[in-house]
Amino acid sequence: MNKLRVMLACALVSAAGPLQAEVLTNESVLQLVEVGLGDEAVVAKIGNSENSFDVSTDALIALRKAGLSSAVIAKMIDAGSAPLTKAPSVLSIDSPDPRVPHPAGVYLLADWQDDPKMQVINATTSNQTKTGGFLGYMVTGGLASMSFKTVIPNAQARAKAPVRRPVFYFYFGQPGANGEVGAFWLAGTVSSPAEFSLVQFKVKKDSREAKVGSFNIGGAKSGVMDKDRIPFTYEMVSPGVFKAQPDIDLEAGEYGFLYSSSTGGGPGLSGGGATTARIFDFSVDDGTAGQANKKVS
Repeated sequence: MNKLRVMLACALVSAAGPLQAEVLTNESVLQLVEVGLGDEAVVAKIGNSENSFDVSTDALIALRKAGLSSAVIAKMIDAGSAPLTKAPSVLSIDSPDPRVPHPAGVYLLADWQDDPKMQVINATTSNQTKTGGFLGYMVTGGLASMSFKTVIPNAQARAKAPVRRPVFYFYFGQPGANGEVGAFWLAGTVSSPAEFSLVQFKVKKDSREAKVGSFNIGGAKSGVMDKDRIPFTYEMVSPGVFKAQPDIDLEAGEYGFLYSSSTGGGPGLSGGGATTARIFDFSVDDGTAGQANKKVS
């Protein structure tokens, strides 16, 4: 019997040669232990072989009752779970695959290019608020509304899309983010595209502006008005990752996803919301941008 065990052990060891496409299972590990291989040899075998281990609670209990040592079982757990739990060590900034982890932020999918890629949209912070309609407000004794507009610098955005319904991806918290998510998304308070408004900007000589509030005798309204919002649809593609796309064709012009954190303020200012707005801006340019801007009120 001892001679038979030695022969079987030799056969199992020789099967681990480089030409064998062997996949270890719970049963094959039990066989190695039963023929008398020590823990050190079995652990080494597990570490250098492909595996298809069942490391569920019931399976581990069964292995222990069958006589496997804690050292062997621990190695099986480590080898069996590593491919499922190991987080990518490097985040991609331009991979077009939304399942690949990206740094937190908003991305424009440049799928019109021969080599599609994600284009990061850097946030622009608005620190200026303009008023409009003040004369009408004064003449009518507050019956006419006075508007408040958020202003961002430059006449055009850096990110440009030559399509009418561009695709965007929002990356919030996800595995591999290494803790930078909270800092980027205002201490982690933003978690969904539903907290953004898609707006079109009116282009000035060296700036862009959008209405973010109004004030009249009836009171103040904070945030982007419903009539000024451009509808868009979003869906979660994986935890912390959302795909978003406008519901309508966008005219050539300047646009942005606006998020404002209201921190209070005087009447009609849309509070601090207008002055602390973060805008992820982009251009739609199909050769008719000059015409499109004339239609923006």
